Amino acid sequence: MRIIVAGAGGQLGRELVEILSADDVHAFDHRALDIADEASVLSTIGQLRPNWIINAAAFNDVDGAEAAERAAFRANAEGPANLARAAASIDAALIHVSTDYVFDGRKGSAYTEDDVPNPLSVYGRSKYEGERRVLESKARVCVLRTAWLYGRHGKNFVKAIRAAAGEGRPLKVVADQVGSPTAVADFAQAIARLMQTPARGLFHVVNAGACSREEFARAIVRGAVQVLPITSAQAGRAAPRPENSSLISARWSALGLRPLRPWQAALDAFLDGET
Repeated sequence: MRIIVAGAGGQLGRELVEILSADDVHAFDHRALDIADEASVLSTIGQLRPNWIINAAAFNDVDGAEAAERAAFRANAEGPANLARAAASIDAALIHVSTDYVFDGRKGSAYTEDDVPNPLSVYGRSKYEGERRVLESKARVCVLRTAWLYGRHGKNFVKAIRAAAGEGRPLKVVADQVGSPTAVADFAQAIARLMQTPARGLFHVVNAGACSREEFARAIVRGAVQVLPITSAQAGRAAPRPENSSLISARWSALGLRPLRPWQAALDAFLDGET
C-alpha cells in the first residue's frame, strides 16, 4: 500500500513510519507538509495518490492553545478537513487521530463512541471540530480517539515523570484527573490492523482500564520517589481538563479486532524496554 503519514515528526508519526515500513510510506513532518495549507495538501496528495492517509499532525499544546485559538483550529480543524477533501478527490481512505479531551469528564464513568462530546478547552473544541469536519466529509474515514499517549519518541508524561523522579525529590501529581494511558506502540499497531479491515467511522482506541494521573505516576516511578496527590486547582494549568475522560470502545471488537492490553501491562513493557 502507498501511505502518507502527516505529522511524521511527532511521537505517533515516528512510530507509525517504523511499523508500516514494509509498505510504501511517505512521511511528512510539519515543515514538509502544513496540513492547514489547502493548496499544498491537494497538490501533494494528488501527486502521490496514496491508498491511505494517516493524520498524526496536531496542535497538541493543551495549555498553549488557550492563548493561540486560531493556530489550534488551523491545525486541528482546518487541516483535517483539507486532508479529507484531498482524500475524497482520489478515493483514498483517511485515518484521523483525535482525543479524549473532546469530553467534559462529568459522566462519572468511561465514555463510549455513542456519548456526546462537550469539550472544556480550546484544544478540545478544536479537536472536536476536526472530528466533525472529517466525519461529515465525502471521504472514506476512520476517526480514532485515543488518550494519554506515551512512547520512545517526543515529549510525554511518562518521560517527564521519569526525568523528575531522577532528581530524587517527591513529586506532586494531580489526583483528580482520570484517563486511559495508552502506549504509542500499541496504538500504532492497532492502526496497522485497522487498515486491513473495511472499517469506517468513529472508534475509541486505548489500552484497557483507567487511572488517575497520580496513580499513573506511581506506576511509572515504581517506588523510587514519593508521589504526593494535588488537585487540578493546585496545579494551576491554563486549560481546564476533564475529571474523568477515560475511554472504552463499543465498536472495536465488532470489527473482529482484539482490544488493546491493559494499561499496566503496556506500561511495564515500556519501562522494561520491551517496546
